[in-house]
Amino acid sequence: MAGQIIQRGENVFLVRVFLGRDKDGKRRYHNKTIHGTKKDAQRYLTAVLRERDLGTFAEPTRMTLDEYLDKWLEAAVKPRVQTRTYDDHEAILKRYVREPLGLKKLHQITSIEIQNLYSSMMQKGLSPRTVRYLHAVLHDALDQAVTWGLIPKNPAARKLVDLPRQERREMQAMSPEQAKRFLQAAKKDPWYPLFLLALTTGMRPEEYLALQWKDINFETATASVCRALIRRGKGWRFEEPKTARSRRSVKLSPTLVQALQAHKKRQAAQRLKAGATYQNLDLVFAGEGGLPLHASNLTRRHFKPILEKAGLPSTFRLYDPRHTCATLLLAAGENPKVVSELLGHSTVRLTLDTYSHVLPDMQKGAVEKMEAMLFS
Repeated sequence: MAGQIIQRGENVFLVRVFLGRDKDGKRRYHNKTIHGTKKDAQRYLTAVLRERDLGTFAEPTRMTLDEYLDKWLEAAVKPRVQTRTYDDHEAILKRYVREPLGLKKLHQITSIEIQNLYSSMMQKGLSPRTVRYLHAVLHDALDQAVTWGLIPKNPAARKLVDLPRQERREMQAMSPEQAKRFLQAAKKDPWYPLFLLALTTGMRPEEYLALQWKDINFETATASVCRALIRRGKGWRFEEPKTARSRRSVKLSPTLVQALQAHKKRQAAQRLKAGATYQNLDLVFAGEGGLPLHASNLTRRHFKPILEKAGLPSTFRLYDPRHTCATLLLAAGENPKVVSELLGHSTVRLTLDTYSHVLPDMQKGAVEKMEAMLFS
């Protein structure tokens, strides 16, 4: 018999459904006690039989969402992603999911609860980008639960919940005149070589803060991007760059080479003066005692004062010299593929999508060149 209803007392029924045999040939049953009428028990039996026949039935698990997320992070996430991605997944789930939903049984999580979670985040002023990132992580986690047979369907499926409209960040880049003013104002700052490198090579802050002298080849005027500096709380570590394409060799301008050579001499004198207290990590840009610089300190104590001295908007961020590098090169007519390789983007399409605001001027220049070739 595929399913049966057994009365256990007044308005108490046991619903029993045959699920097949396990790998050892033993019969498997799903048992559920229903408190209600026999019609209630029959409705439950019919629903389970239908799900079983469609292949969508999953036995309710006793596991809470918290317990499942721990298992998912350890078994499915950790082996396939970099440490920083794992940390980001773990942190966003801890911050926004575990307190409101963590103690609920995994199979009891509903789409409306997930929708309410997203709405609550928006009401608290969190950005659409944060909500969409959390959704990507939570959707991935619950999709794996479906694959593992712990739940019949994903309550965070895109067709079941609505996401906030994605905001396109306003790209900030200095004009050629602003870039000149910035570098002129930075000349007397001890980190002038750092800002010059950031603006002329387009490196990410986490890349140039992890740069070591062994990565610089003065003979060929190149720098190899081999690692990134990752900070978590008060700790730090070196990791692989963001993507495979992020590992790259970058050409250095003659002005930058001279600035780095002078910087290396000053750093050697400082290291000699510090003596045994200096931790020599071979960093190109090291703080007091030889340890890596902290981006927030660099911004507050050096980058922002330089902007003020140059008369530039304080809204520029430490990441914006990278955007400036790309924008200036594309506006000057440089091949997007060359710019993409310089930035370490995973695809040329990413470069074009990110810097699409530059394309109209590039297209205008192309039309003018075609006009000159054919009709002048």
